[in-house]
Amino acid sequence: MSDDTRGDGPADPPPGGWTVWNDEPRGRRILVFRPDVFNESNDLPAPCLPTILVSNRSRRSRPGASRVRTGTWRAVLTLEPEVEAVVETYESREAAVDGANDLARRFADGRIDYRAAYQVPRKRYFERLDEVLGRR
Repeated sequence: MSDDTRGDGPADPPPGGWTVWNDEPRGRRILVFRPDVFNESNDLPAPCLPTILVSNRSRRSRPGASRVRTGTWRAVLTLEPEVEAVVETYESREAAVDGANDLARRFADGRIDYRAAYQVPRKRYFERLDEVLGRR
């Protein structure tokens, strides 16, 4: 399947607190939340950096599958490796980028229940993330 070539122009910038980490023309786009505070000195480990990946790559877990492009674009919010809070699907890259910005806005506004993504609660981490999001 091919990349969606619509929307090759610059995408809208992400909402406040989010940074474009990577933006491949007609390919993946990666947004990260507050990379300035996700480090060991702030009690928010770097691997817990909230990240939104926009991609049309296969999500299958077999070796090499992530290099296979599909017809479905996704915006995936991860809170740390292996912890996905939200997965949304779109028909085009342009729609997925817009959806990622909306997802980023919802996260920053406190409208994403990130606690629900965890099987084992991490109370101290949640309290600290609440502080960063202005929920406390």
